Amino acid sequence: MKRLLSNDYLTLLFRVFIGGLFIYSSLDKIAHPEQFARIVYNFHLVPSMLVNLFALSFPWTELLGGICLIVGLFYPGARNYFGLLMIVFVFAIGINIIRGVDLECGCFTVSSKAKSAGISLILRDLALFIPGILLFFSASRRWRLDNLLFRNRV
Repeated sequence: MKRLLSNDYLTLLFRVFIGGLFIYSSLDKIAHPEQFARIVYNFHLVPSMLVNLFALSFPWTELLGGICLIVGLFYPGARNYFGLLMIVFVFAIGINIIRGVDLECGCFTVSSKAKSAGISLILRDLALFIPGILLFFSASRRWRLDNLLFRNRV
């Protein structure tokens, strides 16, 4: 297990995979904030007066965080942010399944073709959490911009 957690190539692969996934998922939300705001509103988890602010800002955090994860800039924060997001996504979908609400997840597209939020999305998010766990415990520090910018910091 220790060998797996210190594998530089696997760590980089998971950084690019998860970071790329979040970058991709942010693009449609950035392009169509009004549709994303409707999806956020339908989840009934964000106070209605904050829905528009959330819909305008959240996709940018996904985009910037994804870039940071891939290039290794502010890496611990980016890594922890995406781990937290995966947990929040599972709970948000789970709460609405319990409520019996059938809604679009808005994960990768905000169009009417978006997948309904269901148990399969929870399983997918839990599966995506696995590489996040490896990133959390990884000892690899290679190929991170942090190493160049913050060499003298411990």
